[in-house]
Parts: sequence; structure tokens; C-alpha cells
Amino acid sequence: MPRTSLAAAVQEVARRDPVMRAFIERAGPMELRASRGVDVFTSLAASILYQQLAGKAAAAIHTRFLALFDGRPTPAAVLGMPAERLRAVGLSGNKTAAILDLAAKVQDGTVPPDGWSRLSDDEIVERLVTVRGIGRWTVEMFLIFDLRRLDVWPVDDYGVRKGYANLYRLPELPTPKALMAEGDRFRPYRTVAAWYCWRAVAITVPAIG
Repeated sequence: MPRTSLAAAVQEVARRDPVMRAFIERAGPMELRASRGVDVFTSLAASILYQQLAGKAAAAIHTRFLALFDGRPTPAAVLGMPAERLRAVGLSGNKTAAILDLAAKVQDGTVPPDGWSRLSDDEIVERLVTVRGIGRWTVEMFLIFDLRRLDVWPVDDYGVRKGYANLYRLPELPTPKALMAEGDRFRPYRTVAAWYCWRAVAITVPAIG
């Protein structure tokens, strides 16, 4: 079955929901970076490094981490690096343990370096959450921004919940459970709805009437 284009998925979400349609017209086309092949290890390592850190601090640590490996960290190189060297560039003990666990799981095939197109979203979640420091939200971001999967609905994400509340004039943020049910009408293009929810945090939604 041919893969649905991003533009066609946006059109379908707009067709199904008048609130989304009005906001899509205001916000403009959905944009995801072009897929140029996924380096699973470096992408997930970056996700671990950026967790729970301010952007500038995380970027500085990430830059120093990459410099340890001349910009091209590999699982084998990371596993061969003394933990003290990793800690010295700013990684906490937990992040060091998580990076080493990721490297080990790529090495043993738990996290495959390729072949992701053959795995369903749920299978990818099941594999990746076995890595220390990687939870469902991290996997969902990987599915959206690295694998460009079109039916991801990150209901625990604050931005998605906030944007949904903005769009639909809700008095408070929807619970993840309530938001999961609301997303059903956008299947199999829930990524599109999530992306426009994020945009609805950045863009002021006009008042009704």
C-alpha cells in the first residue's frame, strides 16, 4: 500500500474537523524535516542527553559529547569509553548509565540500527522502552520526527494537551485518557493533529465570534 503524503494527511484531518480546518488555514502547511536515513543511536542518544535540561545547557553537553568521538559516536566507541570521560563532559550518572545501556542494546540487536519500516509503532515502543532513560514520550518523538510516522498521538505531552485546549476552548487541559479518546477521529493521521496542537500553543487562536 502506498504511503500517504503529508499534504494528503493534512487535507484529510482538515476535512474531518472544522476546528482543525480553520486553524490549519491560519497556521499554514505542516512541516517535518525530510527523512535522510535514521541514525538510531545518535538520535536516541541526543534525546537522552536533552531530557530535563534547559536548551543551552543540553546543547553544550551534547556538543562536548560528540567531540569525544570526533562528531560520530558509535555504540562500540561509547562502550569503549571510560564512564569517567563521559561524566567529565557533563553527563550525570543516570545519563551516563542510559547512554551505555542504549549502546549495549544497539550492539546486541534489541535496538536494531535499521529495518524500522518493518516494525509497527507499538513494536518500536516495546523495544525502545527497554532502554534505560527512554520512556514512551521519547519514543513518540522519535516516531514523529525521525521516522515520520503519521499516526502518533502523544497524549502525555503538555504542549499537545495545551494546544488542544486552546483550539477547542476547553476550560482546563484534557487528561491524557480523555485526549486519547478525542484523537480517535483523526486516525490514522493523529500526528497531524498533534503537530497543529503544538502550533496552537505558539500561535494565538482567534476568539470565537
